Amino acid sequence: MEQSSNKPAVKNPFRLLTQRRFLPFFVTQFLGALNDNLFKNALLVIVVSTAVAGADSSTNFTTNLAAGLFILPYFLFSTTAGQLADRYDKALLIRRIKFAEIILMVAGCYALWLGDVNWMLAILFLLGVQSAFFGPIKYSIIPQHLSSDELLAGNAHVGMGTFVSILLGTLIGGWLVTADQGPIYVGVLAIGFAMIGWLCSRQIPDAPADSTSGIDKLSLNPIRVTAHNYKLARENSMVFHCILGISWFWLYGGAFLTQVPNFALTVLKGDPTLISVLLAAFIVGVAKGSLLCHRFSSGNVEPGLVPLGGLGLSLFSIDLYFTSNAYQAGNLLTEAILPMQFLGLGTGIHIMLDLMFIGMFGGFLIVPLYSMIQERTSGDRRARVISVNNIFNALYMVTGAVLGILFLSVLGWTIPQFFLAIALLNILMLGAIFYSAPEFIYRFSAWITSLIRS
Repeated sequence: MEQSSNKPAVKNPFRLLTQRRFLPFFVTQFLGALNDNLFKNALLVIVVSTAVAGADSSTNFTTNLAAGLFILPYFLFSTTAGQLADRYDKALLIRRIKFAEIILMVAGCYALWLGDVNWMLAILFLLGVQSAFFGPIKYSIIPQHLSSDELLAGNAHVGMGTFVSILLGTLIGGWLVTADQGPIYVGVLAIGFAMIGWLCSRQIPDAPADSTSGIDKLSLNPIRVTAHNYKLARENSMVFHCILGISWFWLYGGAFLTQVPNFALTVLKGDPTLISVLLAAFIVGVAKGSLLCHRFSSGNVEPGLVPLGGLGLSLFSIDLYFTSNAYQAGNLLTEAILPMQFLGLGTGIHIMLDLMFIGMFGGFLIVPLYSMIQERTSGDRRARVISVNNIFNALYMVTGAVLGILFLSVLGWTIPQFFLAIALLNILMLGAIFYSAPEFIYRFSAWITSLIRS
C-alpha cells in the first residue's frame, strides 16, 4: 500500500487547478459528465414534450428506459474497465475514450437532427458504456498525480465538478432543446464539448500501470472477474465500508434529485422554473461541502468528517419534511409560484436552505470516502476496487428508484414523507456502517476534540 506523504497539507486547494498534473484531467472529466447530462436531459425533454412517445404510459416507459440504459453498462462493463485501467496507461486510455466520445456525439447530433428517439436511446446506452469505462480510471489516476496530502483537495474538486456538470447539463440540455432548431444546437454543442475534452486529455501526464498488478490476460467473464474484484475490495474492511457509504450516498442523492421536479410542482405548487432553482441549491451545497472538507480537515484525509456528513443528511432531511408541511399549510396561492415569489416566503427560503445543507453534508460524506479508498488501496489493484464501487453505486441507484416507486406509487406516500423515510433509513444504514467500522466514530470524536481544544 502506498504510504502517506510527510509534507504539510495543501494550504490552498485551488492551487491544483493551476497545474498540468491536475487541470487537464479536471476539465476532461468535467466536460465528459456535462456531455452525458446534456444529451440525456435533451432526450428526456424531447420524449416528454413532444408526441413522439405517444401516450403517457409510453412516455413514462421511455423515460425510465432511458435511465436504465445509462446505468446498465456499469453492471456489464465495470469489471473489464477496472482490468484495463490497472493494466494499461490510464492517460492513454482516457485519450482513446474521449476520442470515442467525439464519434458518439457526431452520431448523437445526427439522431437529434432526425428526431429518432430509438437512435437517441442507442447513443445514450453507448454514452453509458463510455462512462463505465471512464469510471475506474477517474478515481484511480488521481493518486498517481497527487501526493497523499493532496488527495482530499483533488477529490473535492472532482466531486464539485461532477455535480456542477450535472446541474449545467440538466439546465442547458432542457433549455436549449426547446428552442427553434434546438436539437441541432444541442448536438453541435455536445460535439464541441467532446472535442475540447479530447484536446485536454492529450495534456494529461502519463499514468503507467503498476508492474505488480498481476493482470497477464484480460478476462471477459464479468461474473468471475467481479467476484475476484469483490474479494480484493473485501481484503481491506475499511475500504469496503467506504464503498458501501459512497453507494448509499448515490442512492440518497439520487432519490432527492429524482423527486425534486415533482416536489417543486406538486408540493410547492411552483412554476417549472422553480425546479432549476431547487436543483441548483442542492448541487451548490454539494460543491460547497466538497470544498469545505479541505478546510475542516486541514487538507488531510479525515474519516471523522463522514459521521458529520451522515448526521447532517438526516437532520436537514427531517427538517425539510416539517418545513414542507408548514409551507403547504400556509400557502394559499392557487397560481403557479415563480422563483422570486417562492424566495419571498419565509418557508420558501427555509426549504432552499434545507436542500443546500443536505447537499453540503453530502459533500462532507462522500469526499473523504473516495479519498480513503484511494489512500488505502495499493496502486496495482486500485482501479479494479473502484470498479466494484461503481457496480455498487449503480445497484444502489436502482434500489433508490425502486424505493421511490414503492413509497410513492405503491404505498401512496407524499414526497415529503418519502424524504422523511429516506432520512430515517440513512440513520439505520450509516449507523450499521459505523458500528461495523468504528474507526469513523473514533476519528469523529478525536476531530471534535481537536476543534474544541483549538
